[in-house]
Amino acid sequence: MFLIKLLTEIKLPKNHSITLQQLIITISLVAGGYLLGLLIEKIVLIRLRRFSEKTKWKGDDIVVHALHHMIIPWFILAGLSFAISYLPFDPAIEKALQTILKVITIILLTIITSRISVGFVRNFSRNIDGRLHSSSILTNITRILIFLLGALFCLQILGVSITPLLTALGVGGLAVALALQDTLSNLFSGLQILVSKQLHIGDYIKLESGEEGYITDITWRNTSIRALTNNMYIVPNSKLANSNIVNYYLPQQELALIIPVGVAYGSDLEKVERVTVETAMDVLQQSRCGVSGYQPNVRFSGFGEYAVNFNLIVRAREFNDQFMLRHEIIKAIHKRFQNEGISIPYPVQVVKIEEKK
Repeated sequence: MFLIKLLTEIKLPKNHSITLQQLIITISLVAGGYLLGLLIEKIVLIRLRRFSEKTKWKGDDIVVHALHHMIIPWFILAGLSFAISYLPFDPAIEKALQTILKVITIILLTIITSRISVGFVRNFSRNIDGRLHSSSILTNITRILIFLLGALFCLQILGVSITPLLTALGVGGLAVALALQDTLSNLFSGLQILVSKQLHIGDYIKLESGEEGYITDITWRNTSIRALTNNMYIVPNSKLANSNIVNYYLPQQELALIIPVGVAYGSDLEKVERVTVETAMDVLQQSRCGVSGYQPNVRFSGFGEYAVNFNLIVRAREFNDQFMLRHEIIKAIHKRFQNEGISIPYPVQVVKIEEKK
């Protein structure tokens, strides 16, 4: 009823009026476009999605995903276009309505192009040795550029000259750049971090100021770092780019774990070394936190006040695994030393009290 009322109120040329037959055909064109789009969306697109899931190339998945919920609006616009051409509108009104439809079409194309471009950027960055697929700065920049181009096309269709606009943007861009120095500094610092490939999403890092944790995202302004306590550090990209950083994931995620141990002076050190290595190897074979193929090492470090000290060196899979691996190895060594009769000494203080005569 709303569509019929709207069509009857539109200004028509003299001696022309919308007949009932024209209204029915107009509504049929729009409804037919909707039904055809719904049919393609629910049948054809679903089959394409199933087919794309079976292929190794991820590009078809990206394209099919980009078309999701976009087919129906396209066919509705096609039906509206045919309906406008069919109805006896004044040429100026018909041209204005067709222009509006073109603008809407450009908007839909921009959305689809943005989805496809962002999808390919994510897929490309996922395949290179940079692990940038979780970083939102690249996808946001891509999305902004696509929508800016779409806006320029819409202005061109509406008859707005974009040349003076681009000139004004160029002149005003200098003033904006001066006003947004910190923002632009963070933006380019974020790009520098990504391009250098020294910090990746998922890496465990420690800043010189003490903050440490896993990098969860690198945006256009800041980098999010999740601490082991599940708190988030929000660090500006410019500060991160100028800081001394320890990356525990470079050159690889595995890291050496050094566990200090002490045994009594009367212990057989050859036996101590053999038992410790065997125990550590057993733990590494069973634990998901250790590198099973690594040969544990024992290095005696010195004579303490009450023990012969040495370090057990093993490898953990990644930074957070070292805590559980240390826990498992200490328990296993303590139990094995008890069974083997190896004493782990502890400090004893003797207090002598002299009685006054």
